[in-house]
Amino acid sequence: MPSPHRPHRPFPRTISLPSWLPLDGFILGLVGTVALAALLPVSGRAATVTDGATTVAVAFLFFLYGARLSTREALDGVRHWRLHLTVLVCTFVVFPVLGLAARGLVPYVLTHPLYTGLLFLCLVPSTVQSSIAFTSIARGNVAAAICAGSFSSLLGVVVTPVLVALLLGGSQGGFSADSMVKIALQLLAPFLAGQLLRRWIGGFISRHRAVLRLVDRGSVLLVVYAAFSEGMTRGIWHQVTPARLAVLLGVEAVLLTLMLTLTSYGSRKLGFVREDRITIVFAGSKKSLAAGLPMASVLFGAQASLAVLPLMLFHQMQLMVCAVLARRFAARAPEAADAEAGTEADADAPAGSGADPALTRV
Repeated sequence: MPSPHRPHRPFPRTISLPSWLPLDGFILGLVGTVALAALLPVSGRAATVTDGATTVAVAFLFFLYGARLSTREALDGVRHWRLHLTVLVCTFVVFPVLGLAARGLVPYVLTHPLYTGLLFLCLVPSTVQSSIAFTSIARGNVAAAICAGSFSSLLGVVVTPVLVALLLGGSQGGFSADSMVKIALQLLAPFLAGQLLRRWIGGFISRHRAVLRLVDRGSVLLVVYAAFSEGMTRGIWHQVTPARLAVLLGVEAVLLTLMLTLTSYGSRKLGFVREDRITIVFAGSKKSLAAGLPMASVLFGAQASLAVLPLMLFHQMQLMVCAVLARRFAARAPEAADAEAGTEADADAPAGSGADPALTRV
């Protein structure tokens, strides 16, 4: 007997997920920007102008972040405080602990600059857009994913710079007055201004979301171009060999696998229902490239290019892996729904894919 019809759940069109490879235009833009910086790096007066434009772009980015994040929406999700707390612990506690543990890989596996970038990757907030998209594809708790991403972004504006100062203070200057002023002026002040003005400009942002998305992505590309141009003019790319990049990818693959496994098993042990477990897996195992790149330009200055390289590689890796996992979760969703309703699953329902149960049985 055919299974009863279930209404289709539309998911946000926030990222492009081709069936063969989740590589969207923004990733291609990042690769092209790095190549442009390698071929035509700016220097002299042009570099000064680019640095000024980057400062304005970073401030504008965080203004848009503040204007887009709905504080009311986040407060409405407080009833899921256990889920949000779990995601925040994964983002700002478990990830940093794993990053600190990787210190043992220096200098035999990772160079110190690459390790600095790897640790910085572990300190940035979780994603918002892609976590929501993957959670929806997998038929998880989308509302909770929105709130979890919002909480992580809100806290990340303050928590990430503080963690960088505490854990990387020896090489980045610690809690100097200059670094705190830069953080306050370039990150926190624009973000708070966006939150305060959201009441009046929220409608405008909603109506012009597509255009503003192009603007903030363009700003991120400018930050990448400035950072990698600085790296080229200083000759720091001679420190990175293809073998080192391959090793870095291997380390990041282990890091992502550990986080996916911990979020999957941990959420089951904590007694979360299936939809909430899906949200925890995707929101708790991912890192935000859009927030991390501008932060790195402020926190690391001339060393930003190597500092953001691990984050850029991890970002693409997490998209590829989570796209596959989201489709597997979605394939299992009808079977799970029938079990919860007390009905027999349709004989033609998709069976398990044979993947690691820790990553599929959520």
